[in-house]
Amino acid sequence: MTIPQAKGGNLSVEQTTATSAARAEETRILTRQPLPPRPVPRIASEREALNIASTLAESFREGAAQRDRERRLPWDEIEQYSASGLWAITVPRAYGGLGASFETLAQLFVTICAADPSLGQIPQNHFAVLQNLKDMGSESQRQRWFADVLGGHRIGNAGPERKAKAARVSAATARVARDPDGTLRVSGTRFYSTGSAFAHWIPFRAVDDRAQAVQVWVRRDAPGVTILDDWDAFGQRTTASGSVIFEQVEVGEDDVVPLWRFAAVPTLSGPVSQLIQAAIDAGIAQGALRDALDFVRERSRPWIDSGVANACDDPYIIHEIGQLQIEVDAAHAVLLEAARYLDELAGQPVDEALSARASVAVAEAKILTTEAALNSSEHLFALAGSSASRSQYGLDRHWRNARVHTLHDPVRWKYHLLGNYVLNGVLPQRHQWN
Repeated sequence: MTIPQAKGGNLSVEQTTATSAARAEETRILTRQPLPPRPVPRIASEREALNIASTLAESFREGAAQRDRERRLPWDEIEQYSASGLWAITVPRAYGGLGASFETLAQLFVTICAADPSLGQIPQNHFAVLQNLKDMGSESQRQRWFADVLGGHRIGNAGPERKAKAARVSAATARVARDPDGTLRVSGTRFYSTGSAFAHWIPFRAVDDRAQAVQVWVRRDAPGVTILDDWDAFGQRTTASGSVIFEQVEVGEDDVVPLWRFAAVPTLSGPVSQLIQAAIDAGIAQGALRDALDFVRERSRPWIDSGVANACDDPYIIHEIGQLQIEVDAAHAVLLEAARYLDELAGQPVDEALSARASVAVAEAKILTTEAALNSSEHLFALAGSSASRSQYGLDRHWRNARVHTLHDPVRWKYHLLGNYVLNGVLPQRHQWN
């Protein structure tokens, strides 16, 4: 990455500002690379996958608060997670994978995110892109990239750009162009790039020389790819969801997926992407409630007027815990119901009506998981008492994580999608947020 230099004399105000900004950007460049990919173990069943996830979750939960407090990226944990074989479970059986159900995929995210939702969110784009590949990739692309995933490759995503560079969230600020010698190259910047820091492949949306939408795949270590550690949100602090910069990165002919050809083709890509987001929120809700229960049992004092010796015997706390448990369980149940519905649809041709019904089913789950995550992480403190707010316990991370992640797509538009479909029969728009 180049820093502008003055040709002589003093720098102008504009040059000084540009130089300072460039130097600040230089200090945030992530120089650490993922370990080289290694073939992953083939998981034999979905039950085995969920058992592995439960074991990993217990390990990840132990250091979650400290990683959040220190904003320490989970490099070692991600290597452990993907080396387990879990990141390959949705590779179709026809390509050598387990072909796991959407129900198992949703439960995987719930389980890991209940332990550490920042770490748990990191593979969201890996699995969403695998669904894109099923729906829109060519046969050669499927064979190639499914084999890569079975070989231990992780997929990230360079996501939407910030408003300063793109007024619409769907706008592509990266462009693919052909050199005079015929070589394809891509340039541009992207933000909200969860998973790219830890990935071996980074797919992202761009436009070609005809202004048509395409998905471009580049290697994480390709010349011209720069990843910045500039994600500074107050929640989901260790997802590394910041900037990726592409500067004249060479692209192979088969590294481009022509999204424009599928603009009018109904798929399950949007609903699957949203199912993953809802599962992350369900995991946050479960993790917050679990820590609330532990704190009330072990550390909270009963209120002076309660007449009981232990906080866990306080009738009002018991009542509110019951309410929260119902809310969290209901959200989880509807999430899995939506996942099972996607599994039903995956076995048949998807038309506009089926794609719309999938979006509606997942929207219902997303509404409930959003509210469960926010409510459980907020009420944790009212139930556990003032001592629970002390920084040494790190319980504030639950609310911060819930508040930030549920902003991924506004729940008010889920209500609108659902109501407009039920009342007026209006089909939802098809995109990754529906």
